[in-house]
Amino acid sequence: MKRQISGLHASDRGASDQIPNGVFLVRVQRVRFQRQAQKPYYTLALGVLEPSRFSGHILSSRLYCTPKALWKLNWFLRDFGYDTELLGRDEVDERQLVGLKGVVKISHIDFNGASLLRLDGFAPAGRWEELSPANLDNPQVA
Repeated sequence: MKRQISGLHASDRGASDQIPNGVFLVRVQRVRFQRQAQKPYYTLALGVLEPSRFSGHILSSRLYCTPKALWKLNWFLRDFGYDTELLGRDEVDERQLVGLKGVVKISHIDFNGASLLRLDGFAPAGRWEELSPANLDNPQVA
């Protein structure tokens, strides 16, 4: 049986071709905890809100929960406005994460032949105007 699937021929372009390295205002759309042998992690799906030309794209990446990587998870939770009471009790409620907004800096790395999206930094959503690419290019805005 034959099936025609529109856009299939163009699907070999990876996410790295669509979203460049940079700073984006995002909203958490999905979070899922994955227990992998010695490296448990959260899989994040972040919907891009700004810059508007990338609005609607999804950024997918991981935040590891190993002792060495907890600082990054904490940074993400704090800057995205996660409940400080839950954070103080060392609790992460995936349902509470969905809908949170923040700024994320991303880059793409090649690892074992695959292009992966790396989360390099975070900031509160309120800092978007200051950190947006348009303002970084304009030295008068500060």
